[in-house]
Amino acid sequence: MQDFDKASDDHLLRRMTAGHEDAFTALYRRHQASVYRFALHMSGSPEMAEEVTQEVFMFLIRGARQYDSKRGALQGFLYGIARNHVLKRLERERPYSDPPSDDAYAIDDNTFGTMVRNQRLDCLHKALLALPEHYREVLVLCELEELDYAQAAEALGCPIGTIRSRLNRARTMLAWRLRANERCPA
Repeated sequence: MQDFDKASDDHLLRRMTAGHEDAFTALYRRHQASVYRFALHMSGSPEMAEEVTQEVFMFLIRGARQYDSKRGALQGFLYGIARNHVLKRLERERPYSDPPSDDAYAIDDNTFGTMVRNQRLDCLHKALLALPEHYREVLVLCELEELDYAQAAEALGCPIGTIRSRLNRARTMLAWRLRANERCPA
């Protein structure tokens, strides 16, 4: 297996489409965690996030030629695929509103401070999952996945101005929901 740590996504994608399995493995290792986190934050379901992540990379294997590097980074393309899969599944399944378990976010210390932090995270996840999808997805991409406006716009297929306005509205709605929940510690 070649060392692909420094290879560009475009180079790996070309090698993958030429039949090099190790190039796909490198792309998977590079992007799997962020696609999974996006799907998890959007759905609130670790099971759905795992399935969506698998579907995204299966799509990449079958539809790699649909990616056009002139339109943006591969990461944005993958988020766009993940978004479509999550929204379709949410329409069909409407998952529970409870946040993912602590295991999904790898919090392992049982001190009092961690318990308070977990309660805050629980409140944050519930408030995030309560937002309409078009606000939730922009918050996840820009705040949690740290994409810039252009990358988020590419992933969601909308203008940068729409990203900015949705992000502003989403932050306001999230803050309001967090303040309205009396059980959440300050």
